[in-house]
Amino acid sequence: MMTWRIGTVISTGKSWRGALELEVTLDRPLPGRAAGPVTVRALAYTDLVGEPVPGDALLLNVSALARGLGTGGYALVVGPASPGTRLPPDPAAGPGHLVKARYTPLQTMVLGVDEQESPHHTTLADADSLDGMPVVVADLHSALPAVVAGLRHAAAARAGTPDALKVAYVMTDGGALPAAFSRTVAALRDAGWLATCITVGQAFGGDLEAVTVHTGLLAARHVAGCDVAVVAQGPGNLGTGTRWGYSGVAAGEAVNAAATLHGRPVASLRVSGADPRDRHLGVSHHSLTAYTRVALAPADVPVPVPTTDVEHLPAWGAPLTGRIREQALTLTADAPRHTLVDVPADTTLVDTLRTSPAGLRTMGRNLDADPASFVAAAVAGVHAHHLTAGSEPSA
Repeated sequence: MMTWRIGTVISTGKSWRGALELEVTLDRPLPGRAAGPVTVRALAYTDLVGEPVPGDALLLNVSALARGLGTGGYALVVGPASPGTRLPPDPAAGPGHLVKARYTPLQTMVLGVDEQESPHHTTLADADSLDGMPVVVADLHSALPAVVAGLRHAAAARAGTPDALKVAYVMTDGGALPAAFSRTVAALRDAGWLATCITVGQAFGGDLEAVTVHTGLLAARHVAGCDVAVVAQGPGNLGTGTRWGYSGVAAGEAVNAAATLHGRPVASLRVSGADPRDRHLGVSHHSLTAYTRVALAPADVPVPVPTTDVEHLPAWGAPLTGRIREQALTLTADAPRHTLVDVPADTTLVDTLRTSPAGLRTMGRNLDADPASFVAAAVAGVHAHHLTAGSEPSA
């Protein structure tokens, strides 16, 4: 069920790759809200609906906004609201028959890197190996900038500069479908921290589009020529408080895909020292379930070993370190195919995290409020970089 409103654009705001923020006045209040004019933020995906200007009347989907959801807290522009309103120009004729967000009113057609009309089809037609490329798998989208920071931290320590490292982000469809929703991806791409974003499944809007995680990973290796890939859902993790009802289950499936293609799976732990929910304190039950029950192939599981000064950061402390260690041991006891890898975490790693061009934020908490969350993701990047030796891209 959808909640609809008509909104009139008052002003335009921030923009980034493929997206434009708007300030709009709704034709009537949201359900349960006080009567009178309501001004809200709206988001237009410019590749889909063009670039609205002040005065435009727009049809808006306000369902998530009406429910007060965090990640989806925008009115989303569906299109013009009345006849005669400016329409986006028709797209140029071109190849591509992959339909994403399919059979929805905003389904979009893209050129898949792996389809017959693609110039890369021949490269991928029989591609079957990642040639040992490390693949870091994470549950939450917020882990992405931390994993990349860890990769760059290790690259700088080994080679003196991280700039030669080519990192691909393979965005799965467990969260947001449009890559344009992620300001994190836009910031990392613009700063050169990501070489490419590849959207797979029903996700769309990346530099490359692919049908599956498998062809997305193969494209990262053989088309983009990347050294390492990070696989995670887009913004907007879905959880229900049940053992199996959460979108991060796909993290285990991504481990299987990486192993099947002869990559080196690195299973990043979702960790928190500040989450009030016991099931997410220390190592989240999301990681424990995905890696013990879903991931049937072996993976390296990096575990942060903080120095004393890092352990003394707010919301950390020795009890949390011990809890993480104990839970990680439980993980490998239930799934002995995996290998725990202790990765030192000192203040220089935290300093690198602070340099990220993308704001570090998870579940409403920043680096200072929940450092363990980001450090745990960063050490997965550090370990993945250690695995890149002897793994040369094919392109």
